[in-house]
Amino acid sequence: MNTPAPASAPLAPQTVRDVVSRLRLSEVFRHYQQAFQIATGLPLALRATDSLQTPWHGNRAVNPLCTLLASRNKSCAACLQLQGRLEAASVSVPPGQSLECFAGLTESAIPVRVGERVIAFLQTGQILARPPTEAGFARLQQQLAEWDATPDEKELRAAFFATRVMHKPQYEAILELVRNFAQHLSLLSNELVISDASTESPMVVRAKAYIHEHLEEDLTLGQVAEAVHVSPTYFCKLFKQGIGLNFTDYVARVRIEAVKQLLLNPHKRVSEAAYEAGFQSLSQFNRVFRRVAGEPPSAYREHVHASLAGRGRRSMVLAA
Repeated sequence: MNTPAPASAPLAPQTVRDVVSRLRLSEVFRHYQQAFQIATGLPLALRATDSLQTPWHGNRAVNPLCTLLASRNKSCAACLQLQGRLEAASVSVPPGQSLECFAGLTESAIPVRVGERVIAFLQTGQILARPPTEAGFARLQQQLAEWDATPDEKELRAAFFATRVMHKPQYEAILELVRNFAQHLSLLSNELVISDASTESPMVVRAKAYIHEHLEEDLTLGQVAEAVHVSPTYFCKLFKQGIGLNFTDYVARVRIEAVKQLLLNPHKRVSEAAYEAGFQSLSQFNRVFRRVAGEPPSAYREHVHASLAGRGRRSMVLAA
């Protein structure tokens, strides 16, 4: 008997804010951010969706020109408008988008997802695609003058002509690093959503344990409710309150995470992993995997194994 594909359960705004905040404060993000900025010389920030401020506050790697422009109200407002356009473009054109600001600087945003929902963006850039020119500087001055937001000309000139120039192939290679990290943060986001036990009742804890122990079975809400000795109606309500997901969506996410772990074995077939994790049909599995992971299982397996192979080659080089 096929279990219906779970309906997408909306995440509460507070849950989204909490997940993004925990990602931003995590050692995984902070260590990667530091390494990325040292290696590339570019800033990297994690910005929540619909944020009303720029993502660069307090970041020491920010382009001095951007810092200077952000200190003027009109140019700062233009930067915030760019963030909104960048956010909209990055959602509609996955896996991310790049736009030019009024000063000619390129910024890029790569989405971080929980399932299909975009909860944040990894942002980088603040580079020029072409060497700065006097004509470009004159256009910048003219725009700032129209806004009555002109900073000291000497300071503005120094910042503009010191801006990093990066040609497309190099910049695209850097964006690929950001895309890979965004996928990793998406995995962490899903794990946070399904494993957060800070507000769970003992009944929810028992239910989660039962689900994990019987994951390969064709689990039903009634079966799990009976196992924890409550009515299905009460179980459904309390489980959703404690987890933030409904029963079917939670089971789907746990099964997808189990599949991902199984697929770390290069000899494990996707179909074998799907059935071992409790999916009753491959068509159902493919639909759920794409919805939860944001990509087909074959694509996930390919880039995970490529990443593992790359790490193995780097380890061999370091050990040599």
